[in-house]
Amino acid sequence: MAIVACGNCGAKNRVDETAAQTLQPVCGKCGAKLAAGGTTTSTADTGKPLNVTDATFADAVLQSGNRPALLDCWAEWCGPCRMLAPVLNQLAAESAGRYLIAKLNVDENPRTAAQFDVRSIPTMLIFKNGQLVDRLVGAHPKHTIAARLVAHT
Repeated sequence: MAIVACGNCGAKNRVDETAAQTLQPVCGKCGAKLAAGGTTTSTADTGKPLNVTDATFADAVLQSGNRPALLDCWAEWCGPCRMLAPVLNQLAAESAGRYLIAKLNVDENPRTAAQFDVRSIPTMLIFKNGQLVDRLVGAHPKHTIAARLVAHT
């Protein structure tokens, strides 16, 4: 058994890892699909950005439901990306479940970066109800990022 936090409502769910290999686990509270493997936790639970991969992106970000999800597309070698990290950590800590902050390393996860035409980093993509609704390219101040997120709540 693994404990998986719902990316939509934050509820913690027990998931049988063996059964999750053949069946799609769903949240017992809101019915949203859960990421298999027990590694997904929401921003509301940790107060930190959620690291996603090509494999976990759809379940973690696109299934975030009615709340906006910001996906930070970054790379280890990118100076502006490293400058932006503390800002995103603050936003995640302040989110109180209103939005999800997630990070995608584009070097390790090129499929998702290519799917959304990420050509420059840092690029922040904002999703709501599974759809891309906004894009910020480059390092922006905290108040600009927060205002864009709030505009989609």
